[in-house]
Amino acid sequence: MSGTPERADNPETPDADVVELATKIFDLARQGDAATLGAYIDAGVPANLTNDRGDTLVMLAAYHGHAEAVTALLARGAEADRANDRGQTPLAGAVFKGETDVIRALLAGGADPDAGTPSAVDTARMFGKADLLELFGAAGDSQGA
Repeated sequence: MSGTPERADNPETPDADVVELATKIFDLARQGDAATLGAYIDAGVPANLTNDRGDTLVMLAAYHGHAEAVTALLARGAEADRANDRGQTPLAGAVFKGETDVIRALLAGGADPDAGTPSAVDTARMFGKADLLELFGAAGDSQGA
């Protein structure tokens, strides 16, 4: 009558649909489609949706260099410092990739340069990024780097 019996007869259909939708949303984050991502979050998709490796939408958008998407996600409640299964944060990923606009967007959204393993500060230090250490307030820590 209401469609419920059909789902009971075929319980795999909703799961397949959810997986397909999640895959699409993760792809939108990788592509940096801020407007569409924002619309999905506004429609009820969790802002901290996480894939099987613990990567959030913010992590994927940050790693692929999409500052506007990062900003849109953070404005909708996504966590700036949520680490993936390897302990990496979006900010450390952006430092690794050299994505300055993303770094600034994450910092504006409250990201902690000391969060994660390695942290953004550790990553900047590892790659001799004195300008980022200064931005993170860790410039004095770069001596000898």
